[in-house]
Amino acid sequence: MKGGKGADGTKSAPGLRERSGTARPRMADVARIAGVSTATVSRALRQPELVSPEVRGKIAAAVEHLSYRPNLMAGALASARSKTIGVIIPSMINAFFSVTLEAIEEGLAGAGYQLLIGNSHYELETEERLIASMLAWSPAALVVTGCRHSRGAMRALLDTDVPIVEMWELTDNPIDTAIGFSQRDIGVAVARHFKERGARRLGFVGAMHQRDYRADARRAGFFETALSVGYEAPAEVQLPGLPTSVRGAKAFAELMSAHPDVDAVLCTNDIVALGALFEAQRLGWSVPERLKICGVGDVDFAAACEPGLSTVSLPRRAIGLKIAEVLRERIAGNLPTGGVHDLGFELVRRGST
Repeated sequence: MKGGKGADGTKSAPGLRERSGTARPRMADVARIAGVSTATVSRALRQPELVSPEVRGKIAAAVEHLSYRPNLMAGALASARSKTIGVIIPSMINAFFSVTLEAIEEGLAGAGYQLLIGNSHYELETEERLIASMLAWSPAALVVTGCRHSRGAMRALLDTDVPIVEMWELTDNPIDTAIGFSQRDIGVAVARHFKERGARRLGFVGAMHQRDYRADARRAGFFETALSVGYEAPAEVQLPGLPTSVRGAKAFAELMSAHPDVDAVLCTNDIVALGALFEAQRLGWSVPERLKICGVGDVDFAAACEPGLSTVSLPRRAIGLKIAEVLRERIAGNLPTGGVHDLGFELVRRGST
């Protein structure tokens, strides 16, 4: 059955993934399978050096078999939850995520919850370890960035009974709640904008597309739409390492040297686009007459550039506030699941295009 819209206009998920909802394995279950006492299991998990290798091996096999996570709130009721909400982001230095974190805190103000922040560095394996660590503290809820996870992380998220929010992306089949926007549609919107502005040959300057699949989705939307509206495949250069303005300028120069007929360039974000704009001005090229440039993010300097940088404004603050709103309702038991919330984005047209 396809999803519809509720009274508040929220899109319901057409196929929320099944979650077990069963009670989590207990230490006594591990002890029973391993053939030891609960005290021995506790000792092996907390002070493994005090337990023989043979017994540790039996306990480890039982833990793996049960997908057991030790409850670090030992002594509390089995149904107890901490006042902690875990949030896993891919970067601590990306201002987009810090704005979302602040908005989550603002939306939860007065409710007594504290955020526990983890940094995955855009690595699925690191995210999996962070999820396991945070769930061991019996959080009230868990927020993860994106909808793509490792097999182990997916199993942990599906097995737990705490509210889960996947943010900064959309999917028709969330684990519980998805709050964000379509990354692919950003590339679609920019390609169409360039077509409207009369661009003849498109280019793309990207970064970290092997690690950041959300950026790769924007690229895919840009390339597919360019081909569908009559362009040849956009010329492309990928930055090595983290995206910076200096690297953006160098990559842009490389792109234009190899493809001098390019007259419109999408950059993976505003930082890279700023470097491209600086390099175009250094070369004496008129923007937007000779070259049109568009970024993604709408950071503060985008409007202050000369000419102003065309870009895509992302709902970074709105995402955080919506997460807080949904979690309040989920934790209170007023919503069975949070569904899918598409907060959209805005193409901001300025002087650079």
